[in-house]
Amino acid sequence: MTAMADGWQLPARLAALGFFGVIVQVAAVSQISILGVSVDLAPLMVAAVGLLAGSLPGAIFGFAVGLFVDLALVQTLGVTSLLFIVIGYAAGRLRELRDPAHGLVPVMVGAVATAISTVGFALMQFLLGIEAPVSWLLLRQVVIAILLGALFALPVHALVRRVVSGALPDDPRRRRRRAYTTGGLSPLSRPSEGR
Repeated sequence: MTAMADGWQLPARLAALGFFGVIVQVAAVSQISILGVSVDLAPLMVAAVGLLAGSLPGAIFGFAVGLFVDLALVQTLGVTSLLFIVIGYAAGRLRELRDPAHGLVPVMVGAVATAISTVGFALMQFLLGIEAPVSWLLLRQVVIAILLGALFALPVHALVRRVVSGALPDDPRRRRRRAYTTGGLSPLSRPSEGR
């Protein structure tokens, strides 16, 4: 029974994180403008989930969050989902292939995630034939958005880590707890010598 409960713990936490994260983004954060650009927390959340949970959970979380963003903002369905799948999968593959341990990796990944989201969305809108003004002002806004994404990447990563801690399969606290419940030795007990 506990193995089944443990299996649903990460998806439940990610679903709550995605739901409340998009609601906060759409209702509050998007209303605040810094240098003419509002911070987009959704790609930062997706990148953080990819870095913490891996490529498959990152891609699935990216799809769900992107679809929810498209529905909440009443825009072309699937555009944001496609971009967020790429962000979540790429961040997860970085974790799986390189196992980045440096404390500033979330900053770099957040900047890249914001760049993929911002430039990719503009490119997808252009390819879909939706007219948008292309000028130096757009380039300025993209650069400011990437800088803001890098700035907010660490706090978002810390928040996501706090939400999913204990539910990740390779979490040290979870491994320790499982060792005790499956008959592993306690670190306080020593095997007797000479028996």
